[in-house]
Amino acid sequence: MKKVERINIIMRYINNRASFTISEIMQEFNISRSTAIRDIREIEAMGMPLTAEVGRDGGYFVMNNSVLPAVRFTDNEVKALFVAFMATRNQQLPYLKSRQSLAEKLLGLISESQQEELVQLNQILLFEGTNPHNPDLLELSDLPHPMLETLIQLLLSDRYLCLTLQEGRGLRSYPVYLLHLYQEKGMWLIEGFDLQEEKRGIFPVDQLTEVKPYPEKKRMSKKKIMEALRKQREGVNLILELGPKAIAQYKKYHPFKVSLAYTDPYQTRALLKAAIPADRTEEWDEMADWLLFLGKDIKIKEMPEELQAGLQERLRLFCP
Repeated sequence: MKKVERINIIMRYINNRASFTISEIMQEFNISRSTAIRDIREIEAMGMPLTAEVGRDGGYFVMNNSVLPAVRFTDNEVKALFVAFMATRNQQLPYLKSRQSLAEKLLGLISESQQEELVQLNQILLFEGTNPHNPDLLELSDLPHPMLETLIQLLLSDRYLCLTLQEGRGLRSYPVYLLHLYQEKGMWLIEGFDLQEEKRGIFPVDQLTEVKPYPEKKRMSKKKIMEALRKQREGVNLILELGPKAIAQYKKYHPFKVSLAYTDPYQTRALLKAAIPADRTEEWDEMADWLLFLGKDIKIKEMPEELQAGLQERLRLFCP
């Protein structure tokens, strides 16, 4: 590791702690005592507010209410930030008001030679959703949903929410405990525990018209929510192993509330798990059609007899 990179990392390490010792720095960064002392002295010379306490149990302390020096980025770190920023074109990002102003501020922090390299990267690299004939063209989908920031700001302090969604021609409210907020196929989705039906649900942010805290008197405890989710996971009655072709089909379309867990670091194999209620026969038919859509690249680990019979019936229709 180069000295500049090491010092940057040590600065971040120190920023996250109220105190530290030379021995901790030596062990964390696998460097000698003399190197650790030189690095700390250089960091002090840059203006980081440290105080030293001598003695057997002594160490360094970060002074409170002091302005820390700006973190320096290496050339590769600047490129990584810029490429990550480019890769999010035409994606709905919260708090995003102007890509142009963010790009200008980022470029203003670096040298002219680094700016030229980033301009070249901008001309060479294309990402999903980018217009190859005009890479700087942004689609309307680049703008975040107007409720997204409100939702995030609220859930940072309270995850018990009352969601009002536009469904058809009317509105419907859902009291939920928010589990995750995630983006998939260009859409933001809320994964939450429905406090009325007492089950996990997925709610599209695009349909969200209002969000507010759910009254405390009506709330279910987090412990009971986790217990209900655990019981639902125990009720899983469909387990499939998906290969790369089936995973690609899954990414194209998966209308059901099923979980996909990758089983290798390259995301070429995965397990699909679902709990299909026995009293909802319409879901069996829809699930059978969807499994055929996934194709042949699946292995059945566990499947209810009713669903298996539905698949066999459909195969007989295709191959009389």
